[in-house]
Amino acid sequence: LRLAGGRSRVAHTRSAWTRVGVEGDMVAVDMNLCPIWSPLLGFAGAATALIMSCAGSAYGTGKAALGISTVGVAKPEIVMKNIIPIVMAGVLGIYGLIIAVIIGNDVQAVSSKKTVTYSVFTGFAHLGAGLCCGFSGLAAGVAIGVAGDAGVRAVAQQPKMYIGMVLILIFAEALGLYGLIIGLIMASNKSEMC
Repeated sequence: LRLAGGRSRVAHTRSAWTRVGVEGDMVAVDMNLCPIWSPLLGFAGAATALIMSCAGSAYGTGKAALGISTVGVAKPEIVMKNIIPIVMAGVLGIYGLIIAVIIGNDVQAVSSKKTVTYSVFTGFAHLGAGLCCGFSGLAAGVAIGVAGDAGVRAVAQQPKMYIGMVLILIFAEALGLYGLIIGLIMASNKSEMC
């Protein structure tokens, strides 16, 4: 804190305060707002978004491919028509990639002056965004895999089931899209209070 006469004072309480030079002036910074470990939260959010979304995408792709492969042996002409669950499951991994890139670009390293400008608030916002997108992508992947497998088998027996299968897959994909939207909103929350 800057006092009259040019003297500086730093309050020492249980929370850690330190003096940081900003263009010649000394400013008191509460280190509990921007601890050294806060970038860990952001990176954990980015990793969770990508890993969980890709896990959902992989499960959905594998489960739906199992049904397509089984049906394709008897009716190879419907394989390309029923590839939709595979494509929709693959998009889930892209959702996680989008959030991971956004979070990863926002995380700030410790500066050359040994100061941290990435706050705990921003770190928790990025962690929440990653968890939201990642777990909704995982849930959507499971739904797409199960519905895609059953849907492809049903279409092989009754071609009129195709429209119903596509609608079910759209609603399953929407779960991942909801997580992406809320993740984007959460990732945009930042605090510059360091």
